Amino acid sequence: MTDPVMTATALERHYQVGGGLFRAPRTLKAVGGLDFALYPGKTLAVVGESGCGKSTLARMVTMIEEPTAGTLLLDGKPVVRDDWASLRTSVQIVFQDPYGSLNPRQRVGMILEEPLKINRPEMSAKERTEKAREMLGMVGLRPEHFDRYPHMFSGGQRQRIAIARALMLDPKVLVLDEPVSALDLSIQSSVLNLLVDLQERMQLAYLFISHDLSVVRHVADEVIVMYLGRGVEKGSRDELFAAPFHPYTKALLSATPQADPRKTKERIKLDGELPSPLAIPQGCPFAPRCWKVQDKCRTTRPELSDEAHTAACFFPENGGTPA
Repeated sequence: MTDPVMTATALERHYQVGGGLFRAPRTLKAVGGLDFALYPGKTLAVVGESGCGKSTLARMVTMIEEPTAGTLLLDGKPVVRDDWASLRTSVQIVFQDPYGSLNPRQRVGMILEEPLKINRPEMSAKERTEKAREMLGMVGLRPEHFDRYPHMFSGGQRQRIAIARALMLDPKVLVLDEPVSALDLSIQSSVLNLLVDLQERMQLAYLFISHDLSVVRHVADEVIVMYLGRGVEKGSRDELFAAPFHPYTKALLSATPQADPRKTKERIKLDGELPSPLAIPQGCPFAPRCWKVQDKCRTTRPELSDEAHTAACFFPENGGTPA
């Protein structure tokens, strides 16, 4: 089996918030211990509600923020702060907003060449321009787009430019933070198909962050479901969508729109409010909203096992192994 490009073990990120003259600051655990591996040519999707820690995870993987605890390996070597400048060329990110991620004062050609100017000073101006024009064609844009400004493009075209910029340094890992959520539905499929095609051609490892399970079903190979900063279920796409183990995953899937109007499914409505990440319940964090909760769930935190398809649940659905 191919070795992973990136491996994370017990990855955590905490923030100190609040406080004041007579009050000590509190700890917000945005990510509370996550394990995963990214492989060449494969996509790992991370899904969950807003505020579950998905974007914080993206910032750690792209070395924008340093983990509070845990280890992150790139090509088998630890990622440490002193090496960030050299390692960032191997990990790039595509942001959610195609309108805010591009400099409106720069032409497209300059936007694409800028990463090479900073990280490849040995390249000549001619070589940079040739590579930028080549990359523009790879993402489905025309040669005349090279000298235009971002405001002259549609949202889908801007996201293609952002993808091209992320690939200019030939990265091994591409983090996709909600890359199509800001686009029209008619444009989403074309951008997703582009990402799949580029992955096959360049053998990229994708970390795909999304709250849209219908999109995840189209692109993912493996899926991690997050809740309040922790992984509550992980497995292959087909296994997880066919038979979810964790009640939270089952509730998420029940809210996904059904394309076939002749098919019906039961919508699971969760009771109660999402707990604050500043006051995560002692036992299972999903216990206050779970319809299967028992006394054990309120006192003991379940953990993910090493099985291929596993859930952090004492009373899993669909024949899953209890945590």
